[in-house]
Amino acid sequence: MVDNISSMINHNVLEVIFSYLDLADIRNCALVCRSWKHFLDDENSDVWRSHCIRKLPEEALKSDLMSSVPTYKMKLRAYYHAWNPNDCSRNVYIKPNGFTLHRNPVAQSTDAARGKQGFRQGRHTWEVIWEGPLGTVAVVGISTKEAALQCHGYVALLGSDDQSWGWNLVENHLLHNGDVQGSYPLLNNAPKYQVGERIRVILDCDENTLSFEKNYEFLGVAFRGLPGKKLYPTVSAVYGNTEVSMVYLGPPLDG
Repeated sequence: MVDNISSMINHNVLEVIFSYLDLADIRNCALVCRSWKHFLDDENSDVWRSHCIRKLPEEALKSDLMSSVPTYKMKLRAYYHAWNPNDCSRNVYIKPNGFTLHRNPVAQSTDAARGKQGFRQGRHTWEVIWEGPLGTVAVVGISTKEAALQCHGYVALLGSDDQSWGWNLVENHLLHNGDVQGSYPLLNNAPKYQVGERIRVILDCDENTLSFEKNYEFLGVAFRGLPGKKLYPTVSAVYGNTEVSMVYLGPPLDG
């Protein structure tokens, strides 16, 4: 009966109605009937376009930053997973595009930031692009809410305790609990990260592993035996005026 009624509503009318609802109401609408679900499953529809344009800064939508996020719905999801302006060092601020952090030029300080969303289940992928100088230490990885986001000196903050895991892009070292866990990737004369390259971070909460890709090449599992805690995308930086962007992509493409 519901499907019959909904089929009588012009799609243009549905677009207008859905474009004014919040995301929670849209999720509920997708459960009403097959017709509405099919309509909302189009991730490039005008419904998702209007929500995307309304929420995302124009600077982000027009930049190459979102090139790996093909649909309006995915762009909107990425925005809700971006850096958290309320969960970062006091020496870091999030730029108006919503996806890029900027570390202020503060001497003798290491500073970090976490994403808005943490993960305890499922498989998740996000891209990190280091857009400013690396400095002596530049670490990409994950942390729990208990991990520190600022400390004195120039150190590998991410990976300095048992609540964080990181890959130091400068020395190609894996870091956890204050120790070097080995070189990464496990290649002879592995090339160093070049500013502007895209790193894909792959968190598998089902297998409790963390892996990385660079330039679409899988580099292998970096960490195993991750805890069953909520884990957040995190980076730590030491260089003044360095900038790091993060874009959430969703589940890995391989399944």
